[in-house]
Amino acid sequence: MKTFYIETFGCQMNVHDSEKVIGTLVQRGYSRVEEPGDAELILYNTCSIRDKAEQKVFSRLQQFKKDAGKGKVFGVLGCVAQQEGEKIFERSPHVSLVCGSASYNKLGDLLVRIERGARRVTGLSLDTEDTFETEATRRDSPHKAYITIIEGCDKSCAYCVVPFTRGPERSRTSESIMREAHELAQMGYTEIQLLGQNVNSYLDPSAAGWNFATLLRYIARVEGLRRVRFTTSHPRDFGKDIVDAIDENPVLCNQVHLPVQAGSDSVLRAMQRLYTRDEYMRRIEWLKRSPREIALSTDIIVGFPGETEKDFRMTLDLMDEVEYDSMFSFKYSPRPNTSALQLSDALDENEKGRRLAILQEKQRMIQIRRNAGLIGRNEEVMVEGLNKATGQWIGRTAQNRTLNFTDAAGRAFEPGQYANVAVTRSGPNSLAGETVN
Repeated sequence: MKTFYIETFGCQMNVHDSEKVIGTLVQRGYSRVEEPGDAELILYNTCSIRDKAEQKVFSRLQQFKKDAGKGKVFGVLGCVAQQEGEKIFERSPHVSLVCGSASYNKLGDLLVRIERGARRVTGLSLDTEDTFETEATRRDSPHKAYITIIEGCDKSCAYCVVPFTRGPERSRTSESIMREAHELAQMGYTEIQLLGQNVNSYLDPSAAGWNFATLLRYIARVEGLRRVRFTTSHPRDFGKDIVDAIDENPVLCNQVHLPVQAGSDSVLRAMQRLYTRDEYMRRIEWLKRSPREIALSTDIIVGFPGETEKDFRMTLDLMDEVEYDSMFSFKYSPRPNTSALQLSDALDENEKGRRLAILQEKQRMIQIRRNAGLIGRNEEVMVEGLNKATGQWIGRTAQNRTLNFTDAAGRAFEPGQYANVAVTRSGPNSLAGETVN
C-alpha cells in the first residue's frame, strides 16, 4: 500500500482542496498516514496570501531535505505552487511535483508519471475551460461539508495574488452544485458551507442562469440540511437580495463575512477594492436591519503603502460604527506579481505592528462587549467534540460563535449532534453555558 502525508496551510478553500486531493489519492490506492516520516509521498498544500505562510512551506521542505534520498517523493500544491512554478525545483531540488489548484483534476495522471520514474512533474495550467471539480473527495467531517461553487477572481485587488494563483472566476453549474448538496444531505451531512474566493460573485453558466441569491434559496430547500454557510463575499457584488434570502430561510445561517480591508476611501482606491466606504456601509445597513440579527465578521489590512495616521483612524472609526463580531487582521505584506509593489510610501514594520496592536485591542474590547450581551440567551449549537481538560462540550452556534457547555444530567454528546444551550458566561473569543431542555 502506497502511503502519503498532506499538510494544509491557509483558508477553508485550501482545506477543501486537500479533501479533493486526499480523495484522489485514496481512489488510486494510497493510504494516508499522520506523520511525514511514515509516508512515501509528502505533500504541502500551500497558501501565498501572506509571506509568513509561504516561508513556512519552504521551511517544512528544508526540514525533510535529508530524507530526499530515502525513497520519498515531495510535492508542493496550491497557491505557492502556482505562484512560483518551476522555480520551486531550483529552491528545493528534492521536490518532484508542483501542482496548482486548477490542475487537481489531473493529479492522477501526474502521479502516474512520477510512479513511472519522472523526476519533475508540473500541473500549472489555469485553462478556464477546465473544471475545478475532481472525481473523488475524502471529507474530514461526517457532519459538515464544503462545496466549492466558484473558483478564481476577476477583481485584481492591488495587494492580492489570488488572480495569479487561482486564475479568473469560473462558476459551476447550478445543477452540479444542487446534485452535490442533495448527495451530502442523503449521506447525513446537516451543515454545508459554500466556498469561493468571491462566493457571492457566483453566476450559473448554464441556461438556468441563477445568481448567488437564487442558489442560496434553492440550497436552503434541500431536505436534511439544517445549516448553510458561505464565504467569502466581496462587497461590490453583495446585493440586498442575499440579505433577503437569509431573512426568508432559517436554514441559511445568520452570519456574513464581508471583508472591508480599510475604512478610508483613499486607501480603498489604492487597494483597487472597487467600492467606497459609503457603499460598504450601505451593505452593512442592509445586514443590520435584518430581524435575524446577522453576525458580521471582516478582514482588515493595516499599513498598506501610503496609509496615513488619519486613514488608520478612519478604519478604527468604521470598527466602532459596525461593531464586528469577529475579525481577521493583518499587516500588509508585499506579494509577487501584485500592482501594490509599484506603490511608494511603504510603512515601517514597527509602525505596522503598532497599528495592528491598536486595531486588535479595539476589536477585542468590541467582542467582549458584544458577547456579554448574549448572556441569558438560548442558542442551538452543533457539537464539535469534548474538551477533556475542562470537561466542557465544544459547540458552534448558527452565528459561528464557539459556545462551550456542560450538561447537568451528565449526558454524552456525539459530534454532529445539536443541543440547546443557555449562555451563562462570555469572553472575547467564546461563550460558555449549560444545556436546557
